[in-house]
Amino acid sequence: MARWEPGARERLVVAAVDLFAEQGYDATTVAQIAERAGVTKSTFFRHFPDKRELLVAGQETLRTLLAEGIAEAPATASPLEAVAAGLERASSTMGPLNRELGPRLKAAVAASTELQERDALKTVSLAAAITDALVARGVPDPIAALAGELGVLAFKRGYAQWSETEGETDLAPYTLAALQELRAATVSLG
Repeated sequence: MARWEPGARERLVVAAVDLFAEQGYDATTVAQIAERAGVTKSTFFRHFPDKRELLVAGQETLRTLLAEGIAEAPATASPLEAVAAGLERASSTMGPLNRELGPRLKAAVAASTELQERDALKTVSLAAAITDALVARGVPDPIAALAGELGVLAFKRGYAQWSETEGETDLAPYTLAALQELRAATVSLG
């Protein structure tokens, strides 16, 4: 097995998602993931503390990018305009691998209660990051919390649509369109 070959982290994520989709989360072992990725178990544990963490790989980076985009939005930006800036910033880091893994990851999560719980925690964490970034801009807490939830929902909807379509390679148009749809939908709430 290649011990120091570059891209081990990404290969581990791809291997895990594939195995989770093929045989289920519970039936997949760390040894199988490492073998499929072409690395040792010790290499696996250098990158991830356990197999659950594979599905939140990159979450901290995503949180940071969302917050930075919001912080860098013009001072005159409304809360949702600032969220759009965060979505655009975070979306710019998503590439072909993220797109390719989307449907398989969705299937793996749908098949496992543990992964569904992990996904829900990820959603809460991202909403909190957006909310905190908006509060830091001076947005009142209830408005920041609502905008944070809309931002996460827009990201998830945009990502799902992007990963299931052909053609457009940039995620940002999808997340921004989803945010606009949600903004329009809030008007009908009365």
